[in-house]
Amino acid sequence: MARIDCFFTILSPWVYIAGTRLEDIAARHGAEVQYRPLDAGALLARTGGLPLGQRHENRQAYRLQDMRRQAKKQALPINLHPAHWPTNAAPASYAIIAAQAAGGGNVGALVHALARASWAEEKDIADEAVIRACLAGAGFDPGLVNSGLLIGAETYAANLEEAQQRGAFGSPFYVVGDERFWGQDRLEDLDLYLAGKL
Repeated sequence: MARIDCFFTILSPWVYIAGTRLEDIAARHGAEVQYRPLDAGALLARTGGLPLGQRHENRQAYRLQDMRRQAKKQALPINLHPAHWPTNAAPASYAIIAAQAAGGGNVGALVHALARASWAEEKDIADEAVIRACLAGAGFDPGLVNSGLLIGAETYAANLEEAQQRGAFGSPFYVVGDERFWGQDRLEDLDLYLAGKL
């Protein structure tokens, strides 16, 4: 069985715009998805990227246009300037890690619910009540928001190290073995690769 490691920050609009396509691709090819939330700012710093606020205004303006277009292509509502962004990604990331470790629910649905909360619903995904609601909605124990803190913190740091070692430099970043795919706009290529066509 192929394994897709998805390195990402839950703050990324591109994770939201990816929707549930990753899960659909994995199901189509009988692949397993491992969700690996990480500190994207640290990954950018380690791999030569610039934080959004330090990028040239041309790049920032293009990003907003592309977010609008890509969200429309996927029929997803999006607020280009959400009220609670950026926020502390760690609590939601820890919850994702704890949920994946606990099993029994739908991690992909949890990831998408948290991303949607930020980019379409004007909710603060650092807020415990928001995280609890997303956990419950995806079939997980809302108590993971507290009980998963230790495993979350340890794994969050380890994910950053692994992402760098495996060649990741952005979010979302999909890795299958040594094959790497950067961005939600490369999901079609990931699909073709798993089908043996690339």
